[in-house]
Amino acid sequence: MKVRRRNGRREDFVREKIVVAVFKAGGSVRRARLVAKQVERALSGNSVVTTERVRTEVLDRLRRRDPKAYRGWMSYRKR
Repeated sequence: MKVRRRNGRREDFVREKIVVAVFKAGGSVRRARLVAKQVERALSGNSVVTTERVRTEVLDRLRRRDPKAYRGWMSYRKR
């Protein structure tokens, strides 16, 4: 699966990027790995996805399962 960045460039989907981002937002490593795996599974039927779609999938899962990490992600995005 490829990810289309905002600048139009395409790159391979890398699950570890989600793990790092969720961890930095305040989620546990376990939660970060679980979210990354769920997002990859949810998007796997697509050959190309946008960064916005990946972010939406991540935030949807964090909002429901880890409100602290969700707030951490949102406060980082506002900077």
